[in-house]
Amino acid sequence: MTSDIRVLDSEDDLIAAANVFRAAMVGFPPLSNLAPGHITKLLEPGRTVGAFAGGQLVGTADAVTSGLTLPGGAIVGHAAVTHIGVLPSFTRKGIATELIRHQLDDFAARGEAVATLRASEATIYERFGYGVASSSQTMEVQTARAALRPEVGTGGRVRLLDMGEAWDVLPRIYAANRPPRPGTIDRPDVWWHSVRMRTESFRGPSYIAVHGDPGHETGFARYRPVDTETWFVSDQRTIAVEDFFAPTPDAYLGLSRFLLGLDLIDRVVFWMMPVDDPLPWLLMDRRAVRVTAVRDETWLRVVDAQAALAARRYCGDESVTIAVDDPLLPHNSGRFAVTGDGAEPTERAARLHVGAEGLAAVLLGGTTWRSLAAAGLVRTDDPEAPAIADRLFAVADAPHAGFFF
Repeated sequence: MTSDIRVLDSEDDLIAAANVFRAAMVGFPPLSNLAPGHITKLLEPGRTVGAFAGGQLVGTADAVTSGLTLPGGAIVGHAAVTHIGVLPSFTRKGIATELIRHQLDDFAARGEAVATLRASEATIYERFGYGVASSSQTMEVQTARAALRPEVGTGGRVRLLDMGEAWDVLPRIYAANRPPRPGTIDRPDVWWHSVRMRTESFRGPSYIAVHGDPGHETGFARYRPVDTETWFVSDQRTIAVEDFFAPTPDAYLGLSRFLLGLDLIDRVVFWMMPVDDPLPWLLMDRRAVRVTAVRDETWLRVVDAQAALAARRYCGDESVTIAVDDPLLPHNSGRFAVTGDGAEPTERAARLHVGAEGLAAVLLGGTTWRSLAAAGLVRTDDPEAPAIADRLFAVADAPHAGFFF
C-alpha cells in the first residue's frame, strides 16, 4: 500500500498523530485536556511525519534533534526516534516501512550520523538497519542487607528538591555534567516537557534528590513509592528509581547512600542501570542486589558510516578492513580501514563484511564482532579478523543512555 507521507505542523494534526501512536501501542489512553499550544512543547517542529491513506491519518513517526557520544568522547549528530505507530486497522500494509524509509532519507539530508530508538518489539527494526547497541539492567536491593563496605566513600551532600524547582534545575544538571560514556545522548527540551507532564499527571507521590550544593549539583535521582495502598502494613515497602543520573563517583556514592538509607524502605528498585554498574561491589553482602531484568536499550542506526567510524576512537595498534553493505542507504555502503589511529575509506579488500544493523551493534562497543560472526551477521574468511576488530573496538565503559524517549 502506498501512502502519502508528509510533515505535520498544525496543532490538530499533531494531536491526531499522538493519538494514532497511542492507539497503535494499545496500552496508552488518548491525549485529552491538553492546553492550547501544549502539544508543540512536546514535539520538535518539522520532525513529526504522518502517513495518510484516502485522506485519513493512519501512521506517524517522530524524531528529536540530539547528539550521541561515541567511544572516545566525540559527539555526533543524532536523531532520537520515537512515536512510530500505525493504526491497527492499517498494519501489515507497508506503512511503517514507508515512514521509516522517509525518516532515514531525512536524517541523511540533515547530516545526522546516527539515529537511535527504543523498540516496543525486538523483531521490527533490524530489517531497517537498526541494531542493539546498548543494554540496561533492573536491580533490586534489599536495604536490610545493603551495608556498604567500610572503604566506600561517602559522596557529597544530597537534598530533596522541591518539585516546583525541578524542571529548571534538572536540565541544567544534566547539561553541565554530560558524561563521556558511549551511548550518552542529549535530553532536549521536548523530552523534559514530556517528563514533566507525566510526572505532574501521576496521582501518587514522587521525589527528586540532587547531589551537590545549590547551583553546583552534579547528579540527581527521580524516585517514587510503589504499592502505596498497602504502605502502612507492608513489610516490603518499595521505591522505584526511575532516573538515576550520577556521572561522577561522588554523585554515585552520595545518591546511592541516600536511597539505600531512606527510613521505612525495604527495597529499592533501580529501573535502568548500565550492565557494568558497580553497586554489588560496594556492598558487604553482594547478594543483597538482585538483577531482575536485562533489556535491550539503544537500537542504533548508522546513517553516515564514514562520519561515525571516523569520529569514534579505537584501541591498540592493529588494523582491519571492513565492508559495510546498506541497501536502504546506498551512499552508506563502503569499505573502511580501521586502525588504532582512526578509520578512513579504502579500496583494499575487506576482511570483514557487515550490514548496517551489524555495524550499529558494534559501534558503541556494546557487543562483539565475534558474537555477530557466530550469528551470521558478519561474514569473513579470516578467523582472526573478528578478534582483531574486537580489540580495536573495545571500550572501558559499557554503552548506556539511561532513559526512554
